[in-house]
Amino acid sequence: MKTWYRHTVACLFIVAPLFIQPAMAEDRLEPRIIVSGEGTVEIAPDMAILSLVVMREAPTAEGALATNSEAMTEVMKALTGAGIAERDIQTTQFSIQPRYTRETRKADGTIETRKLEGYTVRNGVNVRVRDIDAVGEVLDMSVRLGVNEGGDIQFSNADPTKALERARSNAVKDALDKARGLASAAGGKVGRVLEISEHNIGAHPMNMGRREMAMDSMKVSVPIAAGENTYRVSIRLSVALEQ
Repeated sequence: MKTWYRHTVACLFIVAPLFIQPAMAEDRLEPRIIVSGEGTVEIAPDMAILSLVVMREAPTAEGALATNSEAMTEVMKALTGAGIAERDIQTTQFSIQPRYTRETRKADGTIETRKLEGYTVRNGVNVRVRDIDAVGEVLDMSVRLGVNEGGDIQFSNADPTKALERARSNAVKDALDKARGLASAAGGKVGRVLEISEHNIGAHPMNMGRREMAMDSMKVSVPIAAGENTYRVSIRLSVALEQ
């Protein structure tokens, strides 16, 4: 019995500190300031992504597909001939849809049901143009060769790594400036960095929006304004508060 009692008491003394330790650690938690920071960088784009669509209609699906394919083939040949790599041309949509007449009500009150009148075929591609100065010429050429829908243009950057690094640095500076202001107001100063995390990265490429195109509507190269792209980084920073 005495041996069992001694073992039980020893176990209690060993286990007890495990329950006390978290409370003691919490009491020793040093004062800190937690802030967020944001940094942005604006740079000129070096690449444009064009959305080009060829739409054709015909009484039969076969006829619409044939005329559409002929036009799109010419467009793709012209794009590669203008120096655009095949890897920068990607099909993004393809559809064959029936077209019906509208359901109408006659003078005698009877309803004329809709009838099949033909088919519409759409074939769309996204094209990466890595020479900003050539965007207007590419649009002009595409429309002359058969593109008659689309026109969405998005300006971006092939490698935004350096811009994001600068935005990240600006975000840290912004957070530290906030922390110093709070520390000074509290009668202290900023100490060592305890924790830092990046919780949001945003890229905002310039988007010119969607514009409907019509064949033979462009006789000269389209004027294009690329503007600048904005890259944004947000961080969360925790620093020690020294009194």
